[in-house]
Amino acid sequence: MQYAIGVDLGGTKTAAGVVSGDGEVLFSETVPTLNREGGDAILDATAALVSALVARAQAEGLDVVGVGVGSAGVIDAARGVVVSATDAIPGWAGTELTAGLAARLGLAPEAVQAVNDVHAHALGESWTGSAAGTASSLLVAFGTGVGGSFVLAGHPVLGHRYAGGHVGHFASPYAFHAGQPVPCVCGGAGHVEAIASGPAIREAYVRLGGKGPASDARGVFALADASDAMAIKAVGIGAAAAGQAVGGLANILDPEVVVVSGGLSDAGAPWWRPMERALRAELLPALLGLPVLPAKLGNAAAVVGAARLVLPTSS
Repeated sequence: MQYAIGVDLGGTKTAAGVVSGDGEVLFSETVPTLNREGGDAILDATAALVSALVARAQAEGLDVVGVGVGSAGVIDAARGVVVSATDAIPGWAGTELTAGLAARLGLAPEAVQAVNDVHAHALGESWTGSAAGTASSLLVAFGTGVGGSFVLAGHPVLGHRYAGGHVGHFASPYAFHAGQPVPCVCGGAGHVEAIASGPAIREAYVRLGGKGPASDARGVFALADASDAMAIKAVGIGAAAAGQAVGGLANILDPEVVVVSGGLSDAGAPWWRPMERALRAELLPALLGLPVLPAKLGNAAAVVGAARLVLPTSS
């Protein structure tokens, strides 16, 4: 059996693991992402992390064939370059991600492949997670932001400009307050992410007049659990916006299965039930039996999916 290193390179931490040809993470390590030190420093630290895992794998007689990376930002998968990124990693845009890692690791350029981290997440779920065995799947993640990926025949649909999957940035009828669209972090307004992300739920609670001690979405959920009416309303609005958006996307893409992930999906029934209710209310009649499943792999999903980029499909 062959093995690969999968890397999940995020704005605050970088996780990597040795993944087998059947999708099992054998061992893994996590380090802080040096997100204020520039692209070269991040590549140096990532290469050191990967090198340590390769050495451990080799010591156990494992044949590592390459390195796959799921990275924050818009990733040109053909060139392995970061096209654009948020200010979570200043200076990340323009980084030659795969070439830089290959050079540091002494690997052939083709042995290192990269996609956006949400695409890697979706690929992991489609390989060994909730969407395993399906021909197509739509994954949407609701957490600090909103992102998604449509996996078709084992490959994430990246888009002509590699910007596919930005499902948080289209209009939502829920993203309005006092007749005005709610500002979005992208610079636009009235978008799904502006009402359905974790920070958006906390902001909605404040806009609605909530007075409880809630510094983030977790605090709003705690207040909702304690019967705070404005917290219950804020959670319900965010969940309904999430479900309506996913239902609309499902109508467009007609996936075999929908997988919902991210921190908000981990909140349980208070979020999941209104989300799924709104999702199913949006579906066309032909999609009424669409399976809607929670993600299965947790934090390992992007590592598994990234490794899949470089593992032979027959593995």
